[in-house]
Amino acid sequence: MSLPIEAVQQALREERLDGWLLYDFQGSNPIASRLSGLASSGKMATRRWYYLVPAEGAPRGLVHAIERHNLDDLPGEKRPYAGREQLASELKHLLEGMSRVAMEYSPGNAIPYVSRVDAGTVETVRQCGPEVVSSGDLVQRFEAVWTDAAFASHVAAAERLYRIKDRAFELIRSRMKAGGPLTEIEVQEAMSDWFREEGLVAGSPPNVSAQENAGNPHYQATRAVHRAIRPNESVLIDLWGKLPEEGAVYADITWVGYTGTAIPDELRAAFAAARDGRDAAVDLVQSAARDGRELRGFEVDRACRAVIDKAGFGPLFIHRTGHSLGENVHGNGVHMDDYETHDTRRLLPGTGFTIEPGVYTDRYGVRTEINMFVNEREAIVTGPRQQDILVLT
Repeated sequence: MSLPIEAVQQALREERLDGWLLYDFQGSNPIASRLSGLASSGKMATRRWYYLVPAEGAPRGLVHAIERHNLDDLPGEKRPYAGREQLASELKHLLEGMSRVAMEYSPGNAIPYVSRVDAGTVETVRQCGPEVVSSGDLVQRFEAVWTDAAFASHVAAAERLYRIKDRAFELIRSRMKAGGPLTEIEVQEAMSDWFREEGLVAGSPPNVSAQENAGNPHYQATRAVHRAIRPNESVLIDLWGKLPEEGAVYADITWVGYTGTAIPDELRAAFAAARDGRDAAVDLVQSAARDGRELRGFEVDRACRAVIDKAGFGPLFIHRTGHSLGENVHGNGVHMDDYETHDTRRLLPGTGFTIEPGVYTDRYGVRTEINMFVNEREAIVTGPRQQDILVLT
C-alpha cells in the first residue's frame, strides 16, 4: 500500500504527536512493513530501517547502505548508514526536534497486536530524546477503517453466511427427522461446498461442534477427529468468510441449535446469559455512537462480562468479547477486550468488529456472535441476532 502522508500528518496533529516513527528489522514489525510497502515490494530487507513521518514538514528515512533503495517509493530524504556507530549518530539526527513520537509499542505489552517494536529499540529512541507512545489508534486509522466498497463487501458476505447457516441447520433438522446418521465433518464439508457456491473464501473450514466439543472454543472437526451429531444435543456453528476481491472484508457469525424439543435448563440459561451480555455490549456501542462519546475496546468487554458475571457464568466466559474485522478475519483494529488484554484503543468511525460472548464447560458450549460497524453517530449490527437456541427437530 502507499502511505498517505498528508492524512498521516493530519492524524498526528489531531493526536498532538510530533511524528510517527516506523521501524522494522527482518519483518519483526509487519505493520511497518505493510505501511511502507516493503512487504509487497519483493525487495530484500535484512537490515534495520527507520522512516519518520513528522506532523509538519517532509518525511525522512534511515536505511542501511547495502539496502539504500528500499524506501525509494516513499517521499523524503533517506540517509544511509553502515556501522553501528553511524546508525546511532544518524538516528539521533533523524529524531531532532521530536518530543513525542508514536511507534508500534504498547506499555506493558497491554495490546500485543500493536507491540511489534522490541524493548531495546524503544530504549534507543528514548535515549535520543523523544517520548515514545503507542501508535495503536494511528494503525487503526490506516489499516482498519473500511472504505464504502469494503462495507458493501462485508454486508454481501454476511448475507451469504446467514444463508449457509440456515442450510446447515436445515440439513441437521432433516437428518434428525429421518433418523439417519450425521457427523460434524459431514455438515462441515457440506458447508464448505456451499461456500464455493456462494463465492466466499475463508482461511479455514467452518466450525461445527456438537455437545462437549462446543466447550472448546477453537475446536475444529477433521476427517480423523470428529463425532456424531445425535438427538438431544447442542450444535454450535461458527462460520466466517469474505468475497474473493481486493479490499473485501470478512463477516463472522456463530449460532447454536439443539437436536431435541426439551432444551435443558442449564443450556438455555447459559445461552441467555451470553445473549444478554451481547446485547449489553451492543447497547453501549450504539449509545456512545449516538452521543458522539469516545469508547474504548476494554469498556465494551466490561459491559458484556458484567452481565454474564451477574448470571453466574462469569468463570466460564474464557475469551475476549470480540475482535476487529478486516481483510483478515482478525483485523488490525481495536478488540473488545479487558480480559486477555487491556485494549485501550478507541472504536473509530469506519471500523467493524465482532461481539461474541460464550459459555464453555466440559459438557457443552454456547456462543452468539454478531458483527457491528461504527460510523459517525451510528453503530449498526450487520445481520440478525439469535434470540433463543434453535430447535432442530
